[in-house]
Amino acid sequence: MRGWAFLDARELRTPRTLQNHPMADIDISCVTATDGWLCQVTIADQGSESRHSITFTRVDFQRLAAKGDSPESLVKRSVEFLLAREPKESILKSFALTDIGRYFPEYERELGRPAG
Repeated sequence: MRGWAFLDARELRTPRTLQNHPMADIDISCVTATDGWLCQVTIADQGSESRHSITFTRVDFQRLAAKGDSPESLVKRSVEFLLAREPKESILKSFALTDIGRYFPEYERELGRPAG
């Protein structure tokens, strides 16, 4: 692993880049569901892609979203959180946003931090 002094601006985009992983393209499409949203997510990097279905309720959205978040931006921040910790191929194909906290207890705390 390289030291901080050798990182250039391209490598500081996400924590995952510190592990020599490229930035992934994340495509998100959300539709309203009975009591929330269903989002279809495609993650592409290194010439391959994975697809995921992510659900969350209106109550979850109000609890997890930052001021000004749309459903899509909440999902994007959540997927970026996951990608910083595991490869796209390890992410469940279908899950609720609240499931992330079962695997990564720091999820809600980290999600609440300002981007930067």
